[in-house]
Amino acid sequence: MVERLKKEYNVEVEWRPYYLRPDTPPEGMELPEYIKRARDNGSEERLRLMAEMHGMEFRSTDRIYNTRLAHEATEYAREHGKANKFHRIVFRKVYVEGFDPAQWEVLRSVAEEAGLDAADMQSMVEAGKYTAEVAGQVQWAQRIGVTGVPTYVINNKYAIVGAQPYEVFKNALGQIEKELKS
Repeated sequence: MVERLKKEYNVEVEWRPYYLRPDTPPEGMELPEYIKRARDNGSEERLRLMAEMHGMEFRSTDRIYNTRLAHEATEYAREHGKANKFHRIVFRKVYVEGFDPAQWEVLRSVAEEAGLDAADMQSMVEAGKYTAEVAGQVQWAQRIGVTGVPTYVINNKYAIVGAQPYEVFKNALGQIEKELKS
């Protein structure tokens, strides 16, 4: 969907970090029962249908992963001009293939697939090069009121929350274009 929007509108997309559960331990944690019940009652059906519409699979998970390393590794990828590619591969690894993005083995395979130097990425992340940058971006998201993922912030002014159908984005961008012209 993002690629389709980029083709039809003059938009740039930058994925930025946010922690839904900043207290998640490095090894992750089991999903709370209330989330499992909501999922079992169909809360993920829209995600599954949207994925199918775009020719993708969607795999639910029973864990909350600690995404700190993945966010910091994404900053390494951004620095090397491959953030969007890296991000897409991480999503596939987690939501299609079922891998834990807190594992270096997973992140290194993502880096290699994205055409990055996996050893250098791991070294830079482990040295803490991107820790402050990611923390600052998470704080910014909190300051502007982000409470869920995904949240799409447009022109630092408008927000679309949740995995929405393409038409929601198209309508919002059309409305923003009208406002900018008037």
